[in-house]
Amino acid sequence: MVERKEYLQKLWSWKDEQVIKVVTGIRRCGKSTLLKQYQNKLKSAGVTEEQIISINFEELENEPLLDYKSLYQYIKERLCEDKMTYIFLDEIQKVTSFEKVVDSLHVKENIDIYITGSNAYMLSGDLATLLTGRYVEISMLPLSFKEYVEITGILKEQAFSEYMKTGGFPYIAVMDRTDEKVEIYLEGIYNTVIVRDIEDRQSRKEMNCGKRKITDITLLKTIARYLASVIGSPISIKSITNYLISSGRKVSANTVSDYVDALTESFIFYSVDRFDIVGKQLLKVNKKLYMVDLGLRNHILPRKRRTMLA
Repeated sequence: MVERKEYLQKLWSWKDEQVIKVVTGIRRCGKSTLLKQYQNKLKSAGVTEEQIISINFEELENEPLLDYKSLYQYIKERLCEDKMTYIFLDEIQKVTSFEKVVDSLHVKENIDIYITGSNAYMLSGDLATLLTGRYVEISMLPLSFKEYVEITGILKEQAFSEYMKTGGFPYIAVMDRTDEKVEIYLEGIYNTVIVRDIEDRQSRKEMNCGKRKITDITLLKTIARYLASVIGSPISIKSITNYLISSGRKVSANTVSDYVDALTESFIFYSVDRFDIVGKQLLKVNKKLYMVDLGLRNHILPRKRRTMLA
């Protein structure tokens, strides 16, 4: 396992504090591995197996626990008396109404809760309302260049060239990095994020009839490619809409806004807003969007365009 020392230390600094630890980040950036490493660290510090409850909701054997009442009962029956119980809920957004479980557990004594999710939408709505001021978010990214060099053990010059090309997803750093294998791996991540995580996000939005659904995956991928091609340039919803219309797509600015939100909430893109130094006000237009990983950006850009931007 690739040890993410920085994030491990962040989690450890919040150990036993009465706040819920929420680890967020794009799929395959190492969230599940981080939880396992943290559990090993707890055991090394004297925490027993009985004090740890760990559930990964992507594992088929945990499917019965996707019902929030069943999940709560399962955890409740395994809580330790008079000792701290450490609860790890991985990809918790798959559980409908999971907020009720987390909130109910949080108010009990001797409980330390850690949850992960691959979509920022899990931190909106009911969770934010129920847990305002009672959770801390640890935002996780793929490997930094420093981590990539440490893990691969290759010279910095070669490492930099590879890092710029293949990106920093942890598994890529330890795999046999042929062009074909890297492309296949990145394609898997991209399609999973675009389809499954957007789908998870959508299922949580269905309770709000005023929200438009993300139904056109082709449009979503088109917007993602466009955003990847203009990294670092100021953009607005209007400029994206005009580009799509000029390319022959009939689309409204409201729809584009929803699709961009879906891409940022899935942690594929991160937005940076402009700041008016004089007025000390955050401006709402012409922000910049940056992609989470260079390898993923290279993967979705057309090869000719990718070469021009290199």
